[in-house]
Amino acid sequence: MNAIFQSSSGSSNPPSIKGLIAAITQNTVDDSLAKAVSPAQWEALAPFLQPFSLAQSQMLIAQGSLDRTLYFLESGSLSVHYEDESGRVHLAIVNAGSAVGEGGFFSQMPRNATVQAVGDCRLWNLTHIRFTELSQKLPRVALALAMGLGAVLTRRMTDRRKRISVT
Repeated sequence: MNAIFQSSSGSSNPPSIKGLIAAITQNTVDDSLAKAVSPAQWEALAPFLQPFSLAQSQMLIAQGSLDRTLYFLESGSLSVHYEDESGRVHLAIVNAGSAVGEGGFFSQMPRNATVQAVGDCRLWNLTHIRFTELSQKLPRVALALAMGLGAVLTRRMTDRRKRISVT
């Protein structure tokens, strides 16, 4: 999945991010972004994000791919799993208000798991190029997001059951 959002400078009406903000605010899991990024900061992020949908069973991230896109789940659920020589091993279900793809976003390494829609999903993506633009135009918002994602990554890495689910 490599959707690229057109430059925000040409868009006076970015897509409404209110559904994503509500999902993040309502997400109470320990790897939530709600504490790190305020609703106002999400509003400022909106022009840098691209909304899209996935149908049930559609793949978002393929294990081994080199894509650096980061994803935020507004609605639905995603299954995170990896495939070894024995077959598919289930890792986790990621619910609305969560981020996926943080490992590849930061590391530039191949994705270590596959992420697939459990049912219909609405997501927002942030490409590395758009994050660079965000960093130049709104450095405080970019820093808040980076620090929040760092906390998500740390919490997932310290939980043995979720460690491999860092995608």
